[in-house]
Amino acid sequence: MGKINRLPPDLANQIAAGEVVERPASVVKELVENAIDAGARRLTIHVELGGKKQVRVEDNGEGMAPDDARLAIERHATSKIRRAEDLAAILTLGFRGEALPSIASVSHFVLRTRARGHQSGTEIRVNGGAIAAVVEVGAAEGTVIEVSDLFYNLPARRKFLKADGAESAQVSRIVTQLALAYPEVGFTLTSAARTVLQCPPAVTLRDRLYQLYGERSDLLELRKDAGGLKLTGFVAALAGQGPTRGPQNVFINRRIVKDRTIAHAIIDSYSQASIKERSPEVHLFIEMPPDALDVNVHPTKAEVRFREQSMVHEVVRRAFMETLGRSGAPQLQLRPEHAAAPQPHTAALPGVLAGGTYPNRWMPVDSQPQQGVPRPHQSAPLKGGPTDVGHPASTNVGPSASTDVGPSASTDVGPSASTDVGSSASTDVGHPSSTDVGHRFSGAAPAEIKPMIPLGQFRDTFIIAVDEEGIAIVDQHVAHERVLFERVMERLTTGALESQRLLIPMVLDFAPAAHQALLNRAAELERLGFELEAFGAATIKITAVPALLKSEDSTRALLALAQDLEGLDRGAQVQDALQRIAATTACHAAVKANDPLTYEKMTHILEELRATSYSTVCPHGRPVMLRLTRREIEKNFDRI
Repeated sequence: MGKINRLPPDLANQIAAGEVVERPASVVKELVENAIDAGARRLTIHVELGGKKQVRVEDNGEGMAPDDARLAIERHATSKIRRAEDLAAILTLGFRGEALPSIASVSHFVLRTRARGHQSGTEIRVNGGAIAAVVEVGAAEGTVIEVSDLFYNLPARRKFLKADGAESAQVSRIVTQLALAYPEVGFTLTSAARTVLQCPPAVTLRDRLYQLYGERSDLLELRKDAGGLKLTGFVAALAGQGPTRGPQNVFINRRIVKDRTIAHAIIDSYSQASIKERSPEVHLFIEMPPDALDVNVHPTKAEVRFREQSMVHEVVRRAFMETLGRSGAPQLQLRPEHAAAPQPHTAALPGVLAGGTYPNRWMPVDSQPQQGVPRPHQSAPLKGGPTDVGHPASTNVGPSASTDVGPSASTDVGPSASTDVGSSASTDVGHPSSTDVGHRFSGAAPAEIKPMIPLGQFRDTFIIAVDEEGIAIVDQHVAHERVLFERVMERLTTGALESQRLLIPMVLDFAPAAHQALLNRAAELERLGFELEAFGAATIKITAVPALLKSEDSTRALLALAQDLEGLDRGAQVQDALQRIAATTACHAAVKANDPLTYEKMTHILEELRATSYSTVCPHGRPVMLRLTRREIEKNFDRI
């Protein structure tokens, strides 16, 4: 007798079910996709005990005639394809004809269906793959499928199912994804006696997103057409204050997929702006010709293969970079406080301060009066502001500010800016023009930030500025760090940073791992201006440092770099290492908290920030600014 045996049909079906049916959520996915392919416009899904006891899917699709219903539970019987050429351009969610027989082989299965225009329906009962009954019944148009006692005949598989709550969560997740992909279809999901999800048919994707996730003004709308691909969706902003991890729903021709190429493009686009690791919330829809991808590469059709993989990666990456470059600053909301008891105070003498301006480091130099000599008040209002302020002194924030935002600061990145705005500001790093740095960095255009007029500093740490849209609170260190980071990365595309050689080399001791991490990345460090060499088992000699760093900052920067590079995989790409080094260098070269800034220096930082590609976050992922919009202010003053 030979060693190779032909498996009986029931065993073969159970093996096939192991590939298609992993858990109750897999059953729900297959049944709902079949219903959508059948033209359903309303779906009702019910589960008991997370789907382990029962899964019931009811649709109002076209239904099936008696003969088609009997064939539907046979293996490799389908209405989706007819010849081999159809596999090259799949237009439906299902196409193999394996789902129903696989599910029926590991459960108590009931199919009840009635085709449109027929007087009666058909009911088929299957127990563990064996047909128990086929009867004519009365039924509504459409199809109802009940799957009970999943894996009852495979105890080994059933014991690997998770708790009821965990399985219910997986069912909810897959129904949410399918509902997002098909806003024109109504979805209702119930678990036991509880309604988990209820979404009537929606007109647009934004409407369906609201039904599922509520108001999401924190998400950015993405749109791009390129290379035969059409991309739409909503993605997390760079400066979002929510969690760093969120759901990532990717659909290709409305099919849920998990693709490494697209996932890498998404992460790469966010890493261009920040080295902070995150898995951002993404709801991405890609439309492409069906013959440009192969969906027949995974048992559950969860993966695809692209004909032009690199092109897809680049289009997705650029779409995200363009969208992220337009992201705005987070908005603040005022909360009314309870009125406090009035406190006694000394009344001001009338007329003492009226009609004059007084020395202030936050006013332009050319508008500073001579010491002790008040200057007649000028009533020119701020550009874009109201002209009937009502209080003459309130417009006295440097009257020339609205027309002359510190010309010496915005055009002169030379000594006057660099001596105080962190040795930095910026040693010019190759003198890139502030108007084109953002365009060339990472291929993203600068965010549309309107010109801002600085009013002053809060605790010498935050710049308070105004523009036509409201009030901005800018973290001066984070903003300057973003400016320097993009300058450094821009300069690295054409060569190395300017370096200054030390008359007396610095000698620093490091832990063994940090010592090795710095030596392993010596070539990348040299491009940024650091020249170092081993000087013992745990000692490094530094002979040159970047010109934009003060000598006292160089030591702290190297210690921080050692920690950053120690955590970076040795096989990481050079670009990743350079970004980490550039981010740390920019952090230590930027102005610090508690650094007093003049009007010109604040204006310089704000103008340079406008030219950056990603002005809402620093390289480490911290927000650059917060906004208090004009509408929020007027609302709290009962003006609207």
